[in-house]
Amino acid sequence: MARITSGVGVSHVPAIGRAIDTGQTQTPYWKPLFDGFEFSRAWEEAEKPDVIFLVYNDHATAFSLDFIPTFAIGCADSFEVADEGFGPRPVPRVEGCPDLAWHIASSVIQQDFDLTVVNKMDVDHGLTVPMSLMFGQPERWPCRVIPFAVNVVLYPVPSGRRCYALGKAIRRAIESFDEDLNVQIWGTGGMSHQLQGPRAGLINQPWDQAFLRDIAVDPLRLAAIPPEEYIREAGSEGIELVMWLIMRGALNEKVEVLHQHYRVPASNTAVGHIILKQA
Repeated sequence: MARITSGVGVSHVPAIGRAIDTGQTQTPYWKPLFDGFEFSRAWEEAEKPDVIFLVYNDHATAFSLDFIPTFAIGCADSFEVADEGFGPRPVPRVEGCPDLAWHIASSVIQQDFDLTVVNKMDVDHGLTVPMSLMFGQPERWPCRVIPFAVNVVLYPVPSGRRCYALGKAIRRAIESFDEDLNVQIWGTGGMSHQLQGPRAGLINQPWDQAFLRDIAVDPLRLAAIPPEEYIREAGSEGIELVMWLIMRGALNEKVEVLHQHYRVPASNTAVGHIILKQA
């Protein structure tokens, strides 16, 4: 049977991708951030996952403001890298896992979660930046990926409570798939940041650190946080952190923290990272 072996939380700041693509990772500004992912890349090389179920949000690339599904699962054989205005990032095409993706879609919908099935979409920095942070710059990504897009752009957004419960449904779906697969689930986005308005540049380090602590030991507290609190405490874009709760819901109640990293700022954003292993 397929099994979820670990979960990863990681920010997906677009400027990180730019720093990688232009060879700036060892500059004084960026080096402390990238040093925090050395453990992660070595760990991934040893773990050798077969599939990553990657929870992210689209940034008006695959979906415009005319149509934004709350939850969308990518079921295609492959996904092209999006042009976000400056040409596609120089990273490999993303290879999908359609058999498992369709199985998850069927199982989760039968568990009363409404998913949008997507058979063709380009993936933007929300997906490719985490892949680059965790795998470096390979000629081909070392595993298949199931993109799972969550609406955290246009309100109303899904609650942390619903995201946490969805993670549990995804776990049940994966564990009922009759193929021996090492699956990781990633939650991406955040941490605290606001990109516009009078509070542009907001970073709330104590709030972020509490979130990093409790994603491991007290996820139910985080699941109870309403969207309004994310806006107040973590900025308008801090709501992206609900996607980490999908990852956490798919893991055991007790987990082992293998690695944790936090760095501010990265292009006016707080960057958080954690690796959780099933206990």
